[in-house]
Amino acid sequence: MIGVGLIGSGFIGDTYADALQDVRNAELVAACSRDLARAEALAAKWAPDARAYQDMAALCADPAVDLVVVAVPNEAHLAAVRAVAAAGKGVVCTKPLARTGAEAAQILRVVREAGVWHGYAESSVFSPNIAKAHEMVSAGAIGELLTLRAREAHSGPHAPHFWDAETAGGGALLDMGCHTVESARHFFGKDNPITEVFAWGATLAHAERTTGEDTAIALLKFAGGQLATVESSWIEKGGMQLRHELVGSAGRLVTDTSATPVWGFIEHPAGYLVEKADADTGWVYPVPEEARAYGFSQQMRHFVDCFARGVTPRETFEDGVVVNQVLDACYTSMRSGTWERVQVPA
Repeated sequence: MIGVGLIGSGFIGDTYADALQDVRNAELVAACSRDLARAEALAAKWAPDARAYQDMAALCADPAVDLVVVAVPNEAHLAAVRAVAAAGKGVVCTKPLARTGAEAAQILRVVREAGVWHGYAESSVFSPNIAKAHEMVSAGAIGELLTLRAREAHSGPHAPHFWDAETAGGGALLDMGCHTVESARHFFGKDNPITEVFAWGATLAHAERTTGEDTAIALLKFAGGQLATVESSWIEKGGMQLRHELVGSAGRLVTDTSATPVWGFIEHPAGYLVEKADADTGWVYPVPEEARAYGFSQQMRHFVDCFARGVTPRETFEDGVVVNQVLDACYTSMRSGTWERVQVPA
């Protein structure tokens, strides 16, 4: 049984705690938050016997903790990973790994120098829809994969720290484009690097809330000649949009993670429906088993299994560095208005 410590008590921390319920060989043994009461509430909800901490180092030093999951805002990732590495524990960090490629490389150096196991929590590649599409593409179902369009959109973040672009490191592209960039790498192959990018971004609807872009589109050119288009938006109402369109020489595939078998018109609220829902009455589209539909449970099972066996997981901090480097090039392209080369990490 792997003892898991969770740093962070917000939406994603709660989602990870939910996902851990599906991992038979893991147990949430400790939770940490800057607000101790929040850590206590999260533990009471998901693991009543788990200990609550206000200090990251104290959680990491807990002898019952084998693996630490970092689920805090972007600006706190480096400090959290340092605390985990200093304790010699394994670490899983939520996306994006960092705010910039340079900071991501620094985080990677921390775990390498400490010699600790690490996993990059990019849920999109673990979602059942994406997993099935990837299986089919790998089997040659649509021939040679030529282009991919990946789109994630909703009406804006639920947590205030995302809106502070200077502290968070960016806007919608950093927040959501990290998912779709890694989806593209997942389908086209990590041995087929993204070499250059062209991107556009603007603040169209939320200028009073953020100085970061609330809408962005990026073109990713791969060494093999393929092209991915990734779209990120904080300006679309009506709930989450998560769509991939894959075109090959012998067919095409479409995935829609936000599609749901449950929908209807209601006049009275029925409680939580789905992440980023903009209304709780009228036409509603609740997503059953959200942690599983989005791949969080599958992701945590994979990480715990790999950690227990001492093997490298599918997504590591090396992947997180590449994603941040690609996004850095996208932001440079937004400013320059030209194609920009992706700086290959050392």
